[in-house]
Amino acid sequence: MNTIRIAAALLLRTDGDTLLVRKRGATAFMQPGGKIEPGESSAAALVRELEEEIGLRVSPECFRPLGRFEAPAANEPGDTVSAEVFVLDIGDTAVTRAAEIEEIRWISPDDPGDIVLAELTGRHILPAWLRMSKT
Repeated sequence: MNTIRIAAALLLRTDGDTLLVRKRGATAFMQPGGKIEPGESSAAALVRELEEEIGLRVSPECFRPLGRFEAPAANEPGDTVSAEVFVLDIGDTAVTRAAEIEEIRWISPDDPGDIVLAELTGRHILPAWLRMSKT
């Protein structure tokens, strides 16, 4: 079993909805982000991944830390992801799917609807955001 180090973003629109992505060939929705390359900081990895996956160019100074979470990997059976997660308010900035992203969807963190969520998203990231945003 491998542990995969990733950086992910809880992107927020003005209305409070958050963006989830579904990668090609996957069933679960998750935050945009990806693997941290050797020698790369989590913030630098996230800047790179956001541009690759959804065409969003951002500065790491805009990130607010949400936390570090671990869960079974959604797309690599038997592996674990260790994610450093950041919150990023993007207002009404448009995003589009690119690279390996098959589908993007804006959801309410309170009520994601009838979609399959990656365990990291459903059990850790969304609950952590809901706790943080209510304090």
